[in-house]
Formats: sequence, C-alpha cells, structure tokens
Amino acid sequence: MDTRTSETRLRIDRLRDAMTAQGAHAVFVPSSDPHLSEYLPDRWQGRQYLSGFTGSVGSLVVTQDRAALFADSRYWTQAEAQIAGSGIQLEKMATGASTNYIDWIAQQLQPGQVLAVDGQVLGLSLANTLRAAMKRAGVELRTDLDLLQTAWTDRPGLPTEPVYEHAAPHAVVTRADKLARVRKAMASVGATHHLVSTVDDVAWLLNLRGSDVECNPVFIAHLLLDASAGRLFIGEGKVPPDLAARLAADGITLVPYAQAAAALQALPATAKLLIDPRRVTLGLREAVPAAVTVVEQINPSTLLKSRKTPEEARFIREAMAEDGAAMCEFYAEFEASIARGDTWTELDIDTRLTAARRKRAGFVGLSFSTIAGWMANGALPHYRATPESFARIEGNGLLLIDSGGQYPGGTTDITRVWPIGQVSAEQKRDYTLVLKGTLALSRTRFPRGTLSPMLDAIARAPLWAHGLDYGHGTGHGVGYFLNVHEGPQSISKAIPEPSMAMEPGMITSIEPGLYRPGLWGVRIENLVLNVAVETPEKNAFGEMLEFETLTLCPIDTRCIDKGLLQADEVAWLNDYHATVRERLAPKVSGAALAWLNERTQPI
Repeated sequence: MDTRTSETRLRIDRLRDAMTAQGAHAVFVPSSDPHLSEYLPDRWQGRQYLSGFTGSVGSLVVTQDRAALFADSRYWTQAEAQIAGSGIQLEKMATGASTNYIDWIAQQLQPGQVLAVDGQVLGLSLANTLRAAMKRAGVELRTDLDLLQTAWTDRPGLPTEPVYEHAAPHAVVTRADKLARVRKAMASVGATHHLVSTVDDVAWLLNLRGSDVECNPVFIAHLLLDASAGRLFIGEGKVPPDLAARLAADGITLVPYAQAAAALQALPATAKLLIDPRRVTLGLREAVPAAVTVVEQINPSTLLKSRKTPEEARFIREAMAEDGAAMCEFYAEFEASIARGDTWTELDIDTRLTAARRKRAGFVGLSFSTIAGWMANGALPHYRATPESFARIEGNGLLLIDSGGQYPGGTTDITRVWPIGQVSAEQKRDYTLVLKGTLALSRTRFPRGTLSPMLDAIARAPLWAHGLDYGHGTGHGVGYFLNVHEGPQSISKAIPEPSMAMEPGMITSIEPGLYRPGLWGVRIENLVLNVAVETPEKNAFGEMLEFETLTLCPIDTRCIDKGLLQADEVAWLNDYHATVRERLAPKVSGAALAWLNERTQPI
C-alpha cells in the first residue's frame, strides 16, 4: 500500500472515531465553506483532505463501514485514479447539480440512526432537501457537529492575506453607488437588513479584492447591510487602516469574522431580513431569531454584477487584447521549439504560458489553474498536470490548453486545441464538430430575457446529429476581475429559473467539447458579451440580443475537416480571424506577429 493511500485510510479511520464519539452513523462532507464558494480556502478542503480527490466539485459520504465519493463525468477518470486503493468507492453522477448522494445516504442508514453534516458549510437550499429526505427515511440529521475539526489534526486556519481596493479607473461604479442600488432593491421588498455571504458578491459590492482563494481575487467575509450602514465581518488585520477609513466614509464598519452569527442573533424582532437561500448556509440562517421576518430571493448584487457596464466592457476588451497577445507570444515560441525537436511537457506549458501572461500590462494572476492536456489527458475536462503525474508532448495528436488570466479590467478564460505532428481524420472530425457547436451558438440571436439554459441545445446540435455529446455545461458566467465562474446565467442542462434570464452586459463562455476517454479531447472556448441588436422590423417583436465574441486568439484551422463546414460558418471564422489579427497585431512583433498572421489566414 502506498503512502498516500495509507494516509487516506488513516484519515477516514480518525473521522470514524470522531463519529463514534458523537454517536453519528454517517458523515456528509460537501465541497463547501461558510460562503458556499466553488473554490475553497485550505481550511475547508475537507473532502479533498479525507479522500485525496482534488477535483473542484464532489461530495464524500462516510459511514462506519463504507465510504463513497460522488463526482460528475468531468472527474470520473481523475477520481478513479486518485481514490484507488483507499477503500472509497466512486459513485458517478450525471451532472454536478445531481443530488443522488442523498438517496444513497438514505439507503445506507436505518431509521433512528444519525447523519452528521456541518451546518456552517451546508447551503440552506440543500439543507432543506436533505432534511426532508432524512425525515422520510426516519434518520436524524445533526448539523451542529464539525467532525472535521476533530479528525483533521493539522487543519489550516483562516487566510490572513490583506484586502485591497479595486480602484478607478477600472472600478467604474463607486462603492457608494453600488450600495445605493442594493438598498433600493432591499426597499422594494420591504427589507430593513440584508445578509451577503458569497465572497464574490461582497468583493463586488464594496469594490474590494483579496487573495484568500487561489486564482479568485476574493476574501473571506460576510456583509450585513441595513438602510444606512453596513458591517463587514472579516479577519482582524486584513484591512489596512487607510482602506478601513475609506470604508467607514461609506458607512461600512469592520467587525471580527466570527461575530457574524451573533449579529444576526441580535437583530430586532421588527427587522425584515433579505437572504438568498442558494447563497447562505444553514448555520447562518438558524442564527436569525424566529421573530425576524425573512425574505428569500436572489442577492440583488448577484444580478447587478452580472451586467457589465459599457465602460467595464471597454476595459474587458483591453484585457482580452493583452491576454491574446500573451498567447501569441507563447504559441509562437512553443511551435518553433517543437519544430526544432525540443521536448516539452504539460508542466512546461503551464509555466511558460503563465510567464508570457506575466509580461502583459495589468496582469495580476491566473483566473484558474492552467489545463494542458496532451491526447488522453485532454479527455479529462478538469485535468491538471502535477510534478507526480504529467505527460510529454511527443508523437502525433491533439493538445488541449484551457487557461485564463486576471486583470484589473477583466477576467479571461479560453480553450484551444492544437495539432502536434499528424492529425487523423477522426480527430479532425471531432474537432470540426465541436467547432460547429461553438460557431452555432456564437452566431445566435435571441430575445432579451431568454432563460440561458434554453440556449444549450444550440451548441450541442451539431454533435447530437452524429450521436455525440459532452457531460459538462456549455457556458458559465464570468466576473469582472472576479470569479471565472459567475452566475446567475448558465448555458447548460440546468432547470431554468427566472434569475437565469439573459440580459445586456452579461459575459458567458461558449465551450462545447467532445471527449474520448483514453484517446483525446476537444474543447473550443470563447467568452462572449450579450449586446443589444436592432432587428429588421425595429424590435416590433421585442428586444433581441446577440453575442459579441470577446476572446482574441486564433482557432487552429489545420485541424478542420473543411467538408463538414458550411459557407456561412467559414465566413464567420474568417471574419473572426480578421478581427483577431487587427486587434492583436499592434501588440506583438517579430515571431509572435508572424505566427499571428499565419494562424489567421482565411480558409
């Protein structure tokens, strides 16, 4: 048994000892923190600590005699490798939104037994579903236990990195204006108070940024607003004195992070509290006195920050040009080096692409960990090479690179696939069908207010026509120098909700894919901006939107099976490449400019 597997078993054993001591028969460990973040600070990486599975999404359930990891199709191959020999079984979920672990728990436990889950990291919406299911099964649900605290002997503390201001000119809307807009939304539903727990909402609303979460410029905090002031619950010493003074001028006072629940408990009976049930934990909800009226609806800030202003869109276009220039520099170097016969690994790509971005104006850091997948590794949608496991780029095939950067004026996310050596007819077919999906959705017009999941099938249709599909969503919202994954819009198979309406100013990815396990993977991703378009009949049938493609980087044409493309698809691609060449040429020179010109030639 190797050291990693042995350590995993020991950790599970320690958790079971803690379960026994507290009378629990099962523990549910979600991938979550007190802010329901997608990417977690080290302190709340409990599922990863216990199982060894490093994917960003997944849930772990441990009973006294079984343990199961629940993950969706993006992670099946990765999870199987990382939990091998640990005694943990993989339960495959159809999508990341699946909750079949709830049925699994109910089947494992007998009436009268106890399921433990830390209510401080359990989302309120999920808690309601879980509680109802356990009640039907006769299982007691305890949410007052943090068994990880006992089992995790060297658990990290809270992040201590300082907070800084997202300043003008990139912070186009002032903090005071944003607070006023949120308070107007509060007043519209009669709310006297509003709790904001999601870290990207807090950062956006206060024009603050941090580095508590890898690749996401956010910080750990809660915000409680009333009609004229606000309390920011944050780690002591994280806000410099000069910044604290500017916050105070806007009515925001600093309070120790641990006092958020106590502040809720102290709300007067006359208070009317606005919370988002999808963006607050059970633990905080239970701190609210019973006499306080609670209004449950989406955070106003979630809707507001999803709609970028025209001024923000201008800065985003500038960030895209800097990012595109970095990729030209990198790919020119990469292709020339490969042509010389140099050896590259997936790790080299990560290091040297990041170095190219670091040279660009305003670059702050990566927006997520670079995915460089050669051949079979490209079939793992969330693959990441490590020093312990990586591939060399050698032979013939497809190289998938998914990467992005953070700039004060925007967040980027782009995926491209590049041919190395000879590419087979089958690989060209897969590549072209995925490209057709990207083009189909990129060229779509739709009524303003269309629920974003309704657009998902447009990107899948070219693949469906050949009996093919992919397991992840087609598109996610993207923040403004914030999280690379942002709601409320989601172009996916999600059940549509009113908050998912497509509105002008939203930025979303378009990224269909096709993955052949053990062989290769293809994904072609651009970010697009919702923009208004006047119809031939002057909007007589309602306002219409279309996508402006923001991402600036050539789409490799050497992988295309031209017989599968229609004339209008070729025209769109040629027009896109002309735009890429025009926008990036002034920012590059020498080999990078020559590469850009070659890769944007019309077909």
